[in-house]
Amino acid sequence: MNTFEYFPAKTVKEACDLLSQYGEEAKILGGGQSLVTLMKQNLVSPSYLIDIKNISELNYIRYDDEDGLRIGALTTHRSLETSEIVRKKYAMLAEMERTLASVPVRNWGTVGGNLAHADPASDVAPTLMAFGAEVTLTGSDGERVVSLDDFFIDYFETALRSDELLTEIHVPKPGRGGGFYYKFAQRATDLAVVSVATYLTLKADHRDMCKDIRIVMGSVGPTPLRSKRGEDLFKGQTINDTLIEEAARLSAEDAQPTTDINGSEDYKREIIRVLVKRTIKEAAARASMT
Repeated sequence: MNTFEYFPAKTVKEACDLLSQYGEEAKILGGGQSLVTLMKQNLVSPSYLIDIKNISELNYIRYDDEDGLRIGALTTHRSLETSEIVRKKYAMLAEMERTLASVPVRNWGTVGGNLAHADPASDVAPTLMAFGAEVTLTGSDGERVVSLDDFFIDYFETALRSDELLTEIHVPKPGRGGGFYYKFAQRATDLAVVSVATYLTLKADHRDMCKDIRIVMGSVGPTPLRSKRGEDLFKGQTINDTLIEEAARLSAEDAQPTTDINGSEDYKREIIRVLVKRTIKEAAARASMT
């Protein structure tokens, strides 16, 4: 690991000022579960490390019936997994966390750090995108809010500017809907070979008709991908097996997998097709019970 200068920031303003001063030569250290590994492998070599782990104002889970869920960037995965309000209102999010790495990693790794790292195999990003989440990015000049749909740019690249810090995740109030996340991996807690998160809402006067749906695929492209064609096919339609099968087929076509040690492109497309079918059926079943 190359040498670097270390700054333990005590406030968001202090961290933003340091980022503004050192720009692209600096890296933010939250949980460090990903960054430290990259530094050990000399894949990244920051000259300055800004440690924000002890900024308590970024560690919270808050829920409001009108506003929805707000998660501080330094909230740990374990906190989300065990949160009673998250389990009750956003069950898919808590369930996803149970298969994210090991308990020691979840005890230290942060939600904001996971998103900022932008690994396309992330469990967190597809799940939050399925809920329609957005993030707050804070810099010395103020804040801006960006939808997660627009946050991820490419492999390990986000819309964060060199002088900005991800400070909050906002998940909208859940409607009359249900969600389900399914990860296909070598082991349950490994990075996903392929994953799908689906959130579906039903029309108030038709318990079997889709009002809205988000189908988000992970680990099959440079960023988490939504199947817009699969979603458009489903909206406003009565849910049945034929419709689910066609949405799954379109989703598999919309994916952008590459052949690697985990399998061929065609193999991954077939997994997408199967997982989309499963997640839609489970999401619809859960939505019907709300």
